[in-house]
Amino acid sequence: MKKITLFISLIALLQSCSNARFGELSGVKSKSFHEPTPYGMSFVRQGAFNLGPDDQEVAFSNEMTKTVSLDAFWMDDSEVTNSEYRQFVNWVRDSIARTLLAERFPEYRITEDRKGNPLSSPRLNWKPEIGWGDFDQQEALQPLFIPDEERFGNRREIDARRLFYSYEWIDLQQAAKRANSYNFNSSAYDGFVFDEKGNSNRIVNRASFIMKDMVNVYPDTLCWVRDFTYSYNDPRTSYYFYHPAFEEYPVVGVSWKQAKAFCAWRTELKNSYMRAIGDADVQAYRLPTEAEWEYAARGHRLASMYPWGGYYARNQNGDFQANFKPLRGNYVADGGMAAAEIRSYDPNDYGLYDMGGNVAEWTSNAYDESAYEIIHDLNPNYEYNARPDDPAVLKRKVVRGGSWKDAASYQQVGTRSYEYQDSAKSYIGFRCVRTTFCEDFSASAR
Repeated sequence: MKKITLFISLIALLQSCSNARFGELSGVKSKSFHEPTPYGMSFVRQGAFNLGPDDQEVAFSNEMTKTVSLDAFWMDDSEVTNSEYRQFVNWVRDSIARTLLAERFPEYRITEDRKGNPLSSPRLNWKPEIGWGDFDQQEALQPLFIPDEERFGNRREIDARRLFYSYEWIDLQQAAKRANSYNFNSSAYDGFVFDEKGNSNRIVNRASFIMKDMVNVYPDTLCWVRDFTYSYNDPRTSYYFYHPAFEEYPVVGVSWKQAKAFCAWRTELKNSYMRAIGDADVQAYRLPTEAEWEYAARGHRLASMYPWGGYYARNQNGDFQANFKPLRGNYVADGGMAAAEIRSYDPNDYGLYDMGGNVAEWTSNAYDESAYEIIHDLNPNYEYNARPDDPAVLKRKVVRGGSWKDAASYQQVGTRSYEYQDSAKSYIGFRCVRTTFCEDFSASAR
């Protein structure tokens, strides 16, 4: 027995010596990480550029510009489509349905881990199919459908008012404030933190910096009627988001808060898969900052007025380069009436489609006329999480790119506009970005 114990101790000693390289500083090595190439995204290399309107843009020539530098990042090569956003909506629908079913049917909840140990709180089981046509399950799912007295005809439809997505994030901006630091003398935190509702709370522990939000995810399909006075756009309310013919069209009627919720869900969708295969999490998906959006739109042509690299809205053959409002309202002259199918026009030099025209796009930044004067020149970012009781002017978010209803000047890479964070428009969509771990992806891919 003593020999066995001595042998085990000797093995442990040899292993520790090997790890420490015989007393040398060798570091703690993690397993290798290969950054996966995001599906449907283009790589934008690190670089610097002049943020703001170009000298040739006479109407905006008096506005300030600023030289800024950005880290590399991934960006969706096109706007998020109806099909992609419906995946989000359907996931929220199914999670609510399984929650309702789990209350009555044990097969829809998991109460033990893989080793048979009881879980502190049960989880949803996503393996069984939802019995939408099963009579017993229909009764359990009834709260998810439109009440009988509100039905139009005999159609049984999901009640979009019940499709809420709850998510969390850490407010690093508030956590980083010196006034909110941990006091080692008193073994407590100092300061106060504003929660997502705008309430000021004393910091109790690290959990005080965890923000929570619950967002209704269904797009506002009535925006097609609301956005235009004395205009017949009623049919689009019933087919643009639903119909399979429009699956590859950019989703619209999505507010800034809904776009943020989509990014949070997309992050968890990817990281859940990475954890399931035993790999590390990837960086979070998010809305681009205003600077990231403009840098990507320029496509490495840093002095160009338009994403396609020229000074004009037409090419040398006289064809329009994007889907916008040309010729004082001849919407069809550029090949698109309203929003067009994604990738209908040529991409810029970064492989990004519709950085000018089709639909305008949300960014993560708050809108302020003097933002360029106060932002940093390294990865500039100006954010403000507006509280419910804030005035409307503080709820403005930067919108970039111009849309199918805007004149050519809105398609210019330096033009900025805004919309209110809780509004949804028929001409505003979004795309996601993801921070990369590598400055040069071609090197990391080898």
